[in-house]
Amino acid sequence: MSTSSPEAVKKLVENMQTDLRSLSMECKKKFPPVKEAAESGIVKIKTIAARNTDILSALKENSSEVVQPFLMGCGTKEPKITQLCLAAIQRLMSHEVVSEAAAGNIINMLWQLMENGLEELKLLQTVLVLLTTNTVVHDDVLSKAIVLCFRLHFTKDNITNNTAAATVRQVVTVVFERMVAEDERFKGIVEQPPPVQGNSNRRSVSTLRPSAKDAYMLFQDLCQLVNADAPYWLVGMTEMTRTFGLELLESVLNDFPGVFLQHQEFSFLLKERVCPLVIKLFSPNIKFRQGSSSSASPAPVEKPYFPICMRLLRVVSVLIKHFYSLLVTECEIFLSLLVKFLDGEKPQWLRAVAVESVHRLCVQPHLLRSFCQSYDMKQHSTKVFRDIVNALGSFIQSLFIVPNAGNSAAVSAPAGGSASGTPGTAQNGQGSGGAGGTMTTQAAFEYRGTWIPLMAVSVQGSAKATYLEMLDKVEPPSIPEGYAMSVAFSALLDLVRGITSMIERELGAEEQEAAEFREAHPEQEWKPQPGEDEGRKYMEMVSACWCGLLAALSLLLDASTDETATENILKAELTMASLCGRLGLVTPRDAFITAICKASLPPHYALTVLSSNATNLSNKAYSIQGQTVQIISPSSESHQQVVAVGQPLAAQPQGTVVLTAKNIQCMRTLLNLAHCHGAVLGTSWQLVLATLQHLVWILGLKPSAGGALKPGRVVEGPSTVLTTAVMTDLPIISNILSRLFESSQYLDDVSLHHLINGLCSLSLEAMELAYGNNKEPSLFAVAKLLETGLVNMDRIEILWRPLTGHLLEVCQHPNSRMREWGAEALTALIKAGLSYKHDPPLAQNQRLQLLLLNPLKELSNVLHADIRQKQLESVLQILQSQGDCLGPGWPLVLAVIGAIRNDQGESLIRTAFQCLQLVVTDFLPTMPCTCLQIVVDVAGSFGLQNQELNISLTSIGLLWNISDYFFQRGEAITQELEREEELMQKQAREQGETLNRPFHPAPPFDCLWLCLYAKLGELCVDPRPAVRKSAGQTLFSTIAAHGTLLQQPTWHIVVWKVLFQLLDCVRTSSTNADKEKIESGGGNILIHHSRDTAEKQWAETWVLTLAGVARIFNTRRYLLQQLGDFFEAWEVLLNHIQSAALSKNNEVSLAALKSFQEILQIVTPVKDSDKVVDTLAAMVVPPVLIDPLSASGPGRPLVRSDSLIERLTRYNGAELQVPPPGEESALEDSALWWSAWNTWYRTGTDSTRPPTGPIEKLSFIPSQPFLTALIQIFPALYQHIKSNFSMEDLKKLGVILQGAVSVPISSDASPFILPSYTEAVLTSLQEAVLTALDVLQKAICVGPENLQVMYPAIFEQLLLFVKFSCKPPQYGRMDTKHVANAKYNQIQLFAPAEWVALNYVPFAERSLEVMEDLYHKTACHKAVINEKVLQNIIKTLRIPLGLKYACPSESTWKLAVSSLLKVLSIGLPVARQHASSGKFDTMWPELAKAFEDFLFTKSTPPDNLSIQEFQKNEAIDVEVVKLISTEILPFSNLIPKDFVAQIMAMLNKGSIHSQPVSFTEAEIEQRMREEFSKVCFETLLQFSFSSKVSTPQEGYISRMALSVLLKRSQDVLRRYVEDERLSGRCPLPRQQVTEIIFVLKAISTLMDSLKKTQPENVDDNTWAQVIALYPTLVECITCSSSEVSCALKEALGPFKDFMQPPISKVQNGES
Repeated sequence: MSTSSPEAVKKLVENMQTDLRSLSMECKKKFPPVKEAAESGIVKIKTIAARNTDILSALKENSSEVVQPFLMGCGTKEPKITQLCLAAIQRLMSHEVVSEAAAGNIINMLWQLMENGLEELKLLQTVLVLLTTNTVVHDDVLSKAIVLCFRLHFTKDNITNNTAAATVRQVVTVVFERMVAEDERFKGIVEQPPPVQGNSNRRSVSTLRPSAKDAYMLFQDLCQLVNADAPYWLVGMTEMTRTFGLELLESVLNDFPGVFLQHQEFSFLLKERVCPLVIKLFSPNIKFRQGSSSSASPAPVEKPYFPICMRLLRVVSVLIKHFYSLLVTECEIFLSLLVKFLDGEKPQWLRAVAVESVHRLCVQPHLLRSFCQSYDMKQHSTKVFRDIVNALGSFIQSLFIVPNAGNSAAVSAPAGGSASGTPGTAQNGQGSGGAGGTMTTQAAFEYRGTWIPLMAVSVQGSAKATYLEMLDKVEPPSIPEGYAMSVAFSALLDLVRGITSMIERELGAEEQEAAEFREAHPEQEWKPQPGEDEGRKYMEMVSACWCGLLAALSLLLDASTDETATENILKAELTMASLCGRLGLVTPRDAFITAICKASLPPHYALTVLSSNATNLSNKAYSIQGQTVQIISPSSESHQQVVAVGQPLAAQPQGTVVLTAKNIQCMRTLLNLAHCHGAVLGTSWQLVLATLQHLVWILGLKPSAGGALKPGRVVEGPSTVLTTAVMTDLPIISNILSRLFESSQYLDDVSLHHLINGLCSLSLEAMELAYGNNKEPSLFAVAKLLETGLVNMDRIEILWRPLTGHLLEVCQHPNSRMREWGAEALTALIKAGLSYKHDPPLAQNQRLQLLLLNPLKELSNVLHADIRQKQLESVLQILQSQGDCLGPGWPLVLAVIGAIRNDQGESLIRTAFQCLQLVVTDFLPTMPCTCLQIVVDVAGSFGLQNQELNISLTSIGLLWNISDYFFQRGEAITQELEREEELMQKQAREQGETLNRPFHPAPPFDCLWLCLYAKLGELCVDPRPAVRKSAGQTLFSTIAAHGTLLQQPTWHIVVWKVLFQLLDCVRTSSTNADKEKIESGGGNILIHHSRDTAEKQWAETWVLTLAGVARIFNTRRYLLQQLGDFFEAWEVLLNHIQSAALSKNNEVSLAALKSFQEILQIVTPVKDSDKVVDTLAAMVVPPVLIDPLSASGPGRPLVRSDSLIERLTRYNGAELQVPPPGEESALEDSALWWSAWNTWYRTGTDSTRPPTGPIEKLSFIPSQPFLTALIQIFPALYQHIKSNFSMEDLKKLGVILQGAVSVPISSDASPFILPSYTEAVLTSLQEAVLTALDVLQKAICVGPENLQVMYPAIFEQLLLFVKFSCKPPQYGRMDTKHVANAKYNQIQLFAPAEWVALNYVPFAERSLEVMEDLYHKTACHKAVINEKVLQNIIKTLRIPLGLKYACPSESTWKLAVSSLLKVLSIGLPVARQHASSGKFDTMWPELAKAFEDFLFTKSTPPDNLSIQEFQKNEAIDVEVVKLISTEILPFSNLIPKDFVAQIMAMLNKGSIHSQPVSFTEAEIEQRMREEFSKVCFETLLQFSFSSKVSTPQEGYISRMALSVLLKRSQDVLRRYVEDERLSGRCPLPRQQVTEIIFVLKAISTLMDSLKKTQPENVDDNTWAQVIALYPTLVECITCSSSEVSCALKEALGPFKDFMQPPISKVQNGES
């Protein structure tokens, strides 16, 4: 409810009346005047209330009267009445119904009460109400009221004093508040202040308004009072204290700064009165030195008085805070004083309050900036700001250094509850190094035995003081230990925090402005506002304070034992470092960073970078007011928790070093610094990185993939010991480390270069250290270079060269671990660079791509295998990930793959080869065609390396795949290469050079093929047989499969430069190859005996090469014939074939013939298109030795025959329609064939010519397969030369055939070539010889007449072979064993081989059959007749017929007989036909001899001949006799007589039975050729009785023969009869019985013949002899032998035909 509402007014009136009534009642007895006055007052109030509507204002007008009764009441001095009155007066005041006059009266009345010492508290209350409710009291009344309060302050009563003090404070405030209110009211009105004439009139207040004047007077008097002078305005003051005065001054200055700043008068007071006062009052403190004022001193100095001193400092703080701008000079003095108070010689309490005051300044950075501007930046001015900072620093140092009272305070408990617990027995703690639990958890600093606890003094950023607030204390308080340190520490931190945040904020604003300006005006350069030298101001500030800060912070950091404190110190150092960096102050920046770095490392750690930096600093000693502040070196004993023990990173390890938790904390700060402020570090990167490297080393972090460091074990030396605390930190540290380098992507280019340079120089040091020992090197720098490179890929160009240049050096380092990481880093960067999505992409930025790949190529120059291995592995990965977009980088990549040398070891070559395989299988289509030749070269170089055979072989497979690729993509490649060629030629012309590339005149695509062929050609003469073989196969396969793509002129190069050159090389190598036996093929591989010398291995190569070339000549005949010099080429090829065929190696010679066969088998060249698929099918390269390598990439199938034909047709359309060869080509052909025949002839003669001399040493004898092949060539060859084949040639052929057949074979080989002796089989050679003859005779048969003269020659040849059946041919003078006794069943190893003559029987027999056949066809030919062929045949056959049982093979004579019979059956009629010509005259005697020799052979049948065999043989003899009887005797008139006579004699001889002696009795009967004798006898008889007997002589012969026979029969029979009679019971000898049986049979035969013949043909004498036999026969009837009886019966039977009288005599009738 407000005081002016009607209800309130009504209540007021009522209350006043009540009050007056009460007063009247109280004073009724003692004070009647008062009573009356009260009553009249009641009336007065009633009247006013009744008359006036505005009762309050009416009351105010009449207030003097209204108040009067109460004033009188107070005058009674009666406590009760006084209280009542004062209460009533207060009520009036509170309703503001007191006028100025009334107020004056009230004050006077109160003054009296005061003087009487009555109701003091009530008085104070009344004054306060009066002054606060309205402004009626001013000027002198006001001053009286104030004095009244002051006087009450100095009473004896404590309560009164305190109340009065509070009232005074309130009143003073009210006075100034009135002034502020007044200023507010007059705010809008601008007054023209009158000029002030000088400042002489100290009461120049005329210009002030009323309230202001009051305030002015009050403030002025307060100054007077403090200065112990009389007041001007506060009249009536009796006493006053300085402390109270200072407090009042402080509160006015603090609460109403505006008043002093706005009004000149007040400013004047401040300058002229307050400051001098303060300075004067400070004097005892300044002069005082602790301990120096002894009683003996002559002029005793006033001792500093704590209450005043402390209040003065408070005033100074306020002055500096609010009025610094007015009082520049004065503040300089104050600040200097403050600095002095921090001196060690000042009392502890003084230092404490001084440091609190300094703290108050430190939390006001703008103030500090003003100091710097006003003092430090002015010439000839005290460097106040610097001094403050340095003072703080030296203050902190002094706390550690000054032995404050023997450190007794350390034991006493800290005052105030600010510290949690006491620091226990700190001294013991120092002794035991912080172990054993004597340390408490309290935060503290400890340095060289001084232990100072740390208290929580104020919240960061606010200076809450403790001792500056102790206004009630008179005696200086005791300062707890550590308090001053704690405040100073807070001050320091607040100072740093304030300055840095202020400067950074303003720099940020400036940058923002600049950025906005640039956005708005991109073309203009931003210039800061002129006049604002902000930058210089800040630099000056920092320059002024950094030394002191650094000294103090380093010391504190070293001494700190509390993690939070450490954190704060580090944060301060970090912000300072970054600020210096931003401002470009290099020295301070480096100094702060060095401090952090040193703190991160173990104490006394030898790190050159840091020590050099620190010496620069510690040589400057900072002087602060004559005191020298040295940067204190770190204390050695540390009471820190040890968290890690590791090895120092040095050339010679000096034991272990210890890392504490604080070191780790510092390290994290360092990381933080580098991470957040990397851009401003510049050259200090080196410090930071060096330190980090050492820490990482001590902690045992090792680089892992991508350059991140992971905890790893140290390889040698005492292993690193890490506590679990740090173990959990390590991943975080490693993570921060990585993040630090990741953040390098946000650095500008210059900073990035600083970082890279820092890392490089660090790495160089590490390399130096790692030289000459195999210690684990520090890989920090290399790992981090990698990390930095990886995150800066977007601008890799600017750092690529320094980065890779350095890493390449690292790769050459002798220390393997160092190298390994250099390579790891380099390759990782290259891979990342290639896979990074650059803008523009790499494909369009060739320069960058080549830049990225170049270091990879440079690595090839490093000799260390591990580096090359890494290089190649990365090439493999690059291929796998980026292979399709390498483009212009291919030559570099291929150069790397191909940079292999034989001294490099297998694994390297294997890796490189995997790369190549990948390239060939996957990337040929993506690379520029110009690189294909490089691919061929590289593949070739892998073929030629000699470390790993399988790779050589597989690379040859790759060459095949490459050729396949060329073939498939031919058109595209051709086009691209031709475009390139044009460009190159253009360039060459411009530069005036000739285009230089291999095989130049050929078109570029053909050149590619030629390069491929040339490479394969080189491989074909590799020292290793397997490589040669594989390369050869591949070379010929590619030429066969893809040769159609080549243009015709190119073929010329292929033939002469590739194929023949290869043949020459191979021939030379083979001929000179070593014949020494190779024991084994390395390892446990056994070598087959056919390959156990180099010579034999080369032989295989020669074979392959020759075959390949021949095959090409064969398949590409059409193409090659169109080249001009085909005939020369043909001759060369034949020459090669000949030399191979005549080489002393069976394998080569045989293969040469096969090739010979191949080039001759072509009747007409087949069109390529028909042939190619077969050729391919036949020539697919046999799989190479399979090695894990070949499985690495999906190889292409070798042949894609689906579209092959189409492709061939497309490429070679023209070539396929070649016209059939005309006359010209026929001529050329015949030349070729005759050339071939000459070769064949030379080869044949040379190889079959038997050795001339005796054979001591084993000379070379051609093998059977060779000879066979040789002979087999003839038929094919003959087809082409038959038209001109002459007799001369036939003779040559004969010599060769005979020679070939006569060559013996080695007994080692005989089991394989020879059939077993009993089997009659021809060897293939013999077959071939006969085939050759067969071909010839068939050709003659169908050929023209003139060829038939060759028949006899063929017969001659065949007959020669027939003779072999009985007499094997000789081969020179060589002893050959007959095959039957060659002991090839027990061939001794390595015994000299015996030479075995073949079993020629089957061959001779077959020749015989052939001859017989041929004779069959040709018997009537003129030549055959003229050349006496039949005679020759008989003459030849006589040999086996004569030998008969003595023939090597029984079949021979049997065959000879049957042939003879057949030949004769054809030949005899011809001979009879030409009897007259005499051409056969010489044949007959031969024939007679032949019969004679055969039928009456001198050889005896073998003992084991069975009876059946014997009978078969006898049947053959019978056949011959039958031939005589049918073919010869009937035509005796056409046959020479001598011959007939010889035949007759022979028959006679045969018919007389002569038994062979050797038979046993039992066999005699069978063994006597009874049948033969019988037939002879019959023939003889038949001839004897034939009427055709032409000459009497013949008849005579036969008759004579008959009579001899009959006479002999007579004798035998007689003798038999006699012997039979004599022997009696005893049987006769078997042979005699047989003989008689034979005779009897002969008689019966004769009887048969006589019966059949015409009687006139029989001679009388014969008849007489026949009849004479009869009696003798009869006599034999008595014989006892049944056999004889049978025969006798048969002999006697026919006689009955003759038992009749002769007819003539009966007819005559004569008796």
